[in-house]
Amino acid sequence: MKIWQDNPSTALVATFAGIAATRMHGLPICNPRLAVEACGFRRDPNGHWSGVMLTPWAINLLCLPGQAEGWPPVASGGTCQWRYPSGEYEFIVADEASLGPYHLCSLFSPALEFESQDAALMTALAAAEALFRAPLEAPQDATPVATSRRSFLGLGR
Repeated sequence: MKIWQDNPSTALVATFAGIAATRMHGLPICNPRLAVEACGFRRDPNGHWSGVMLTPWAINLLCLPGQAEGWPPVASGGTCQWRYPSGEYEFIVADEASLGPYHLCSLFSPALEFESQDAALMTALAAAEALFRAPLEAPQDATPVATSRRSFLGLGR
């Protein structure tokens, strides 16, 4: 298994650009306005590399091993769960010769609704940021307010 000591973005772009030019070239699920780009990759809370991969055919969350510890031994095509500050997500296990094993979670597939690379890139970057952001919580000192059906309907207490 390949362990990524450094950010895998450059290798991801090279691999997926090659796939775009060969296996995916000319397929109707590809958006000709989109190019391959790796967005927001960083070490995740599990010690692995996570971010968003933008391709002409999809926008996916990706997770690649940053260490052997904690990387599940799941065969290609299987699924596994990853927890981030924003929640838990199900990923599909994949393997590419130049990358080794990686996990992907589809956000947009196909990605035909994007009118431009900029629109798709803004969406991918927002998803990458949101992945590492905890959901908003009520303040610790907030006192719950009792509501009645009357107040809920705007009729007073």
